[in-house]
Amino acid sequence: MQADDRAVLLSGPDVGDLEQEYVLAALRSGWIAPVGPDLDRFEREIAERAGVPHAVAVNSGTAALHLALMGVGAGPGDVVVVPTLTFVATANAVMHAGATPVFADCDPATGNLDPGLLAGVLADLDAEGARVRAVMTVDLYGQCADYGRILPPCDRYGVPVVEDATEALGAAHAGRPAGSFGRAAAFSFNGNKIITTSGGGMLVTADERLADRARYLAGQARLPAEHYEHGDVGYNYRLSNLLAALGRAQLCRLDAMIERRRALHDGYAKIFAHVDGVSMLGGDDPAANRWLTAVVVDPDRTGWRARDLAVHLAARNVETRPVFKPMHRQPAYAHARAFLTGAAERLFADGLVLPGGSALGDDQVRRVLDEITEFLEGHQ
Repeated sequence: MQADDRAVLLSGPDVGDLEQEYVLAALRSGWIAPVGPDLDRFEREIAERAGVPHAVAVNSGTAALHLALMGVGAGPGDVVVVPTLTFVATANAVMHAGATPVFADCDPATGNLDPGLLAGVLADLDAEGARVRAVMTVDLYGQCADYGRILPPCDRYGVPVVEDATEALGAAHAGRPAGSFGRAAAFSFNGNKIITTSGGGMLVTADERLADRARYLAGQARLPAEHYEHGDVGYNYRLSNLLAALGRAQLCRLDAMIERRRALHDGYAKIFAHVDGVSMLGGDDPAANRWLTAVVVDPDRTGWRARDLAVHLAARNVETRPVFKPMHRQPAYAHARAFLTGAAERLFADGLVLPGGSALGDDQVRRVLDEITEFLEGHQ
């Protein structure tokens, strides 16, 4: 969809005067290289928000996931369990580390990794003698996975958790913030995320050695010397000070932006509350940040499909998107092993993501809600 004055986008960036002020100040300070005071402060502020002592700012969420997997030792010959219902970057990070992804299906109510299935997956892999180096979780659409049930089997088999919290900054589970559950976690600040640095990400961890190693590798593995000296093959992954300044301004507004997204989610929930056969993916979890809102449609009960609503809204210049296509259905990963229940495929077939960006104006929100109401009235 092309953005124009009338288009309602799924999750556009929400920036304004405060962001201009922070970025301009960073420019005027002279710290325009990939180091500087805003970068240091942004790392401290994100670490505090995640409830962990260490953070390493990088140029994408994918880079943060890659470094996190390297930090737990993932490499050739290792297996990493990955939810099949996720964006491709989760699986790609495993491949970047040289390990092999094994996909596991999701909880049909939330789309997050199925804790009941996970225990069996780990048991089977252990019985086969596989070297399971990590379990990656995904806090899908801003709702934390069920860590109360996921962590015990991981602990039992001695497998660390790497938390893909790229969509979940500001969310929580059982009173703990997203990003605090794994050995390491990753946030994303892509242009469509809850806060943005245009492009960027952050690795967070309570493990000081892991953080130090990640920072070292992200800076081309440069050793302290008068000349360029490199002890390992590193990566050009560091975030710039200018983009960190943008992120700091966004972080000041995070709570307000989350509340806006939650209000949009509640508006959709109210409309669909009395529609037989439509449910909200993730239910009513009050600790989710509602980065995106998705509905799940049972066409046998509604008489219409999620695709029908998407076509209706697209004709009115309102952007929607199907729920993620499962990784085991992606051409790049069709060969990979997968433990499946069918839940992810059903969500892909019957789920629809609706506009939920905090930058949406009141008029745009009313327009979307009115268009959905019109569609529902036409399909009673």
